[in-house]
Amino acid sequence: MISINFVVMIERNVNLKSFNTFGIAANASRFSRFSSVEELRSLLSEVGEDKLLILGGGSNVLFTEDFDGIVLRNEITGIEVIQESDTEILVKSGSGEVWHEFVMSCVDNDYGGIENLSLIPGSVGASPMQNIGAYGVEVKDVFESLEAFHIKTGEVHTFYNKSCEFGYRESVFKRKFKDQYIITSVTYRLTKQHEINVSYGAIESELVKMEIDNPTIKDISNAVIAIRSSKLPDPSKIGNAGSFFKNPVVDPELVEKIKESYENVPNYPAPDGKVKLAAGWLIDQAGWKGKTLGSYGVHKLQALVLVNYSDCTGANILDLSSDIIADIHEKFGITLEREVNII
Repeated sequence: MISINFVVMIERNVNLKSFNTFGIAANASRFSRFSSVEELRSLLSEVGEDKLLILGGGSNVLFTEDFDGIVLRNEITGIEVIQESDTEILVKSGSGEVWHEFVMSCVDNDYGGIENLSLIPGSVGASPMQNIGAYGVEVKDVFESLEAFHIKTGEVHTFYNKSCEFGYRESVFKRKFKDQYIITSVTYRLTKQHEINVSYGAIESELVKMEIDNPTIKDISNAVIAIRSSKLPDPSKIGNAGSFFKNPVVDPELVEKIKESYENVPNYPAPDGKVKLAAGWLIDQAGWKGKTLGSYGVHKLQALVLVNYSDCTGANILDLSSDIIADIHEKFGITLEREVNII
């Protein structure tokens, strides 16, 4: 067996502003990058017991202070077809690939199933961790398996759909195995004979606007991109992490109580007889939408999105989110949960 030794490059006191989509300035005591499992293994052997943070696209993180440890940026790339039949195709991607670019690659090759997830920020590795979803589709619907590096043992383990214990924006990697694994690749089971999903009215409306009667997966992707672009700020122009809060899942009795004051409250069936409410609608009704507090605030077109207009701190955003959570609880009896990872 040939042993390969990688040169470990570790920088010190690195500003993470350009590595998070909120554009928050925070320093990492040490910083490095890895583009393969072997490089990751070499880095971790140098890190020792140092506090560790893995960064992908930086689209689901809010830095509220400097990070006294080492930040490792995941740059494992590569997309390959590993199996296909007449109807399905398994596509494997490095976890450091940009999610939207991966979606576009699949759509351009006519691999269906993730077109409704176009323009979601972040990396491929975050997709199963968060069980990302939009417009009637979640990653769990197309997920085949993933490979993950076990930090303590250095072993690479394979997880299949059931073992990930997917839930609403949840997986074992957010709770049960939090900070124990680093996802290195993800494989998706996509379609060659497509079932177009237009279950969300916004997509149907956009297709009508586009004068498309018989949409392809490319048309669906374009419609989703148009919808998201019209109401969500571009992180390259306005700092944000997309949806800051999860949509709450509540008991139907609470929904009926809210309907006494808000007859047309948007609500959707959820598992176990529960009901999902739109967090953005709740925040809007409470008067937060478009509210600006100096250099930060709530986006004017989407109340779910908290924004950094210039040079606010992560503590500013965190305090704003706390105020919103307290207000929604007081007005509706609902405690919103942050979707963004607070560091």
